[in-house]
Amino acid sequence: MEFNNVVLEKSGKIAVVKINRPKALNALNTETLKELDIVITELEHDKNIFAVILTGEGEKAFVAGADITEMKDLSSIEGRNFGILGNKVFRRLENLDKPVIAAVNGFALGGGCELAMSCDIRIASTKAKFGQPEVGLGITPGFGGTQRLARLVGLGAAKELIYTAKVIKADEAYRIGLVNKVVEPEKLMDEAKELANTITAQAPIAVKLCKSAINRGIQCDIDTATAYESEVFGECFSTEDQKEGMTAFVEKREKSFNNR
Repeated sequence: MEFNNVVLEKSGKIAVVKINRPKALNALNTETLKELDIVITELEHDKNIFAVILTGEGEKAFVAGADITEMKDLSSIEGRNFGILGNKVFRRLENLDKPVIAAVNGFALGGGCELAMSCDIRIASTKAKFGQPEVGLGITPGFGGTQRLARLVGLGAAKELIYTAKVIKADEAYRIGLVNKVVEPEKLMDEAKELANTITAQAPIAVKLCKSAINRGIQCDIDTATAYESEVFGECFSTEDQKEGMTAFVEKREKSFNNR
C-alpha cells in the first residue's frame, strides 16, 4: 500500500518506518497518524519482522511535533478527538509485539518527543533536540507526554521540562535518561540497525514476552508484576526456541531460533 506521509521498508527481519513530511518537518497531522496506524497493523501481522526502527525523513527533524496548522482552529471537541487519535496510535506502537527503536535524527518536539517515548529504545543524533513545548502554545501535551515523560525521567525533571517548554539537546536528554545513546548523525541508522540485528539474533518469542512483562509490570504493583513474569517465564518452556537455546548452550554450539 502506498502512503503519502509514511514510508515502510523491510529488509530481512527488520522494518524501517519513516515519517515522510520533510517540508513540514515531519509534523503529525491526522492523515499521517492514520497512515502510521495502518503501518502498525501491517507490522503486527508480519511474522517475518522481529524489530522495527522508526525515524524521520531528512536531516532537520525526527518529528517536529503535531501539525499546528491543522490544530490552531480546532474546537474543544475536535481537539479532544485529535488527542484520542494520537494516543491510540502511540499506544498501539508501544504495545506492538516487536521491539521498536527510535532513531532520532533532529527535532523531537511535542508529538515528536511523545512518539519517540512510545518506542522501546531511543538512539539520538548529536543534532537531535527534545522537548514538550506545548504550554507555550496554550495547550498541554496531548499524545502521552504528561505520562511517559515522568515514567522515563522522573516527576521533577518531567515537570520542569513540561512547565517551562524547555528544549534540550541530545547530551542532556541522555543525562536524564530520555535517550539510551547519542551518536554522530552519519552513524545514527547504522547504530540503530546494529542494535536491531543484535535483538533479532535472540529468541523472538522470548523478546516479545519480555516486552510484554516490562510494559505490563511497570503499570502495577510488584507482586502482580512478578506473578505475570512467572507466567511468561513458564510459557517460554513450551517453545522450541527454549529447547534450542538451552541445548545449544549445553552443547557449546551456535543457536538457531525459528520463532516457535
